[in-house]
Amino acid sequence: MSSPAKKPLTVLRLKAVIARTGLSKTTIYELGDPSHPRYDPTFPKRFQLTPGAVGWVEQEVMEWLEAKIAQSRSVEKAVA
Repeated sequence: MSSPAKKPLTVLRLKAVIARTGLSKTTIYELGDPSHPRYDPTFPKRFQLTPGAVGWVEQEVMEWLEAKIAQSRSVEKAVA
């Protein structure tokens, strides 16, 4: 029996995360920093690619965005 084909992972570098989320570099790093007041434990974790490069999994970034959109829309409906 063969297992279902895995979708290949796409790694996003910082510029791509900025482009996808509309957030600044500073905000992205603050959201991922547990010691910062703006920390968001739901924000996708970055991972080390090489000693000088990090990346984010595209699917995790997109899921986070979708959750934020859904959360925003549910708040709008509750207020209306």
